[in-house]
Amino acid sequence: MTEDEKKQVAVFRHGVIFDLASDVELDHGEQERLLKEKCSRKWKIPFSPRTRISRSTILDWVRKYKKGNKKLETLYPASRSDQGRSRSMDEDTCLGLVSLKKEMPGAVVPYLIKCMDDRGMVTPGITLNPPTVYRFLHGQGLMKHGATQQDRRKFEAELPNDLWQSDVMHGPKVDVDGKQRKTFLTAIIDDHSRLIPHAEFYLSEKLTCYLDVLEQAFLKRGLPRKLYVDNGPAFRSHHLEYITASLNISLIHARPYMPQGKGKIERWFKTVRTSFLPGFKGHTLDHLNETFDLWVNDVYHQKKHRSIGETPFKRFTSRMECIRPAPDNLKDHFRNVARRKVAKDRTITFKGSLYEAPVCLIGKQVEVLHHANEPDNIEIRWENRSYGIIRHVDLHINCRVKRDENNMSDVIITGNNENYEGGELF
Repeated sequence: MTEDEKKQVAVFRHGVIFDLASDVELDHGEQERLLKEKCSRKWKIPFSPRTRISRSTILDWVRKYKKGNKKLETLYPASRSDQGRSRSMDEDTCLGLVSLKKEMPGAVVPYLIKCMDDRGMVTPGITLNPPTVYRFLHGQGLMKHGATQQDRRKFEAELPNDLWQSDVMHGPKVDVDGKQRKTFLTAIIDDHSRLIPHAEFYLSEKLTCYLDVLEQAFLKRGLPRKLYVDNGPAFRSHHLEYITASLNISLIHARPYMPQGKGKIERWFKTVRTSFLPGFKGHTLDHLNETFDLWVNDVYHQKKHRSIGETPFKRFTSRMECIRPAPDNLKDHFRNVARRKVAKDRTITFKGSLYEAPVCLIGKQVEVLHHANEPDNIEIRWENRSYGIIRHVDLHINCRVKRDENNMSDVIITGNNENYEGGELF
């Protein structure tokens, strides 16, 4: 590991044990509760595929940290004493692999293993495993031949709202109806200023949660020119593509297995883990979001950022003339769009309900624009022209509608022996 990577690991470990190694003496019950909570959580551990941390590991970190006078260096990962050597292959086999790789520098690992077996260069009793062979040869500097180094220069957007990055982070568990539920932090960061347009904890990482964050970010900070997202199912949604396109926002997806492009949002997530979560003592989702919102606006936005030399809020607001405000009808851009055919009786069936459409649209394939939680606010559109809000079919009124040969209608209301003649319903 490089020195910087060791620092990242040490910072992560410090965030895990912060409350266990503080100057405040914990009683046995509180310490056990914290240990149980930390062991049950899923963590994003730097440079490791694991997501869980054992009790013994946490206590070992606490012991080393206290014994070393609470210096961050005591939490650095230890280097292997046998670094550069394989622990599952003997010396003769290792020498044979090095010789064969130098003989065939372009050969891939599976072919090298086959050649080793065919030539009898493997010590009896040893089985060559591709990942083990690859790690060994990589450690010897023999797997770099022909590799194309990608251009990964650091970059920064020139102006506020030029580029937003967004992603989801696994958060702490909260109490929901007496049960512990995991949370997910959905967040957006402005690349130029490092300001957070909006971030919030949810109980899932579904598209609806992300769209809620996106809409609130647009309302508070205006519209970005580019939106840089991950490759998760929510970010690959056609609905998200439709929303961004309708608002003239370029939607950019990160390349799979290339987290370097999302460095700023990942770095901010690390700040949340080390600076906010260790000090949060609440138990509910509402309390978590209230406390988090205060921390973002009163602490993070007002603190001088090391990379930009000023506070995120000051840098973002210094170029307000560049901000493109959200349109007044922003909510309409977040509607779902479905297609339906208007039946001969000018009705549309949508989500199990029957709606009336204008007579002129009979037989047409129309667009139905709707919000998932607003069944009475559904707009109908055909060939980019709106035909207004459609309504539920009222069978009692329709049974008293008489139509003439020109498809005009008379509505006869029989109550109180009074007649009312009206025109078309639309």
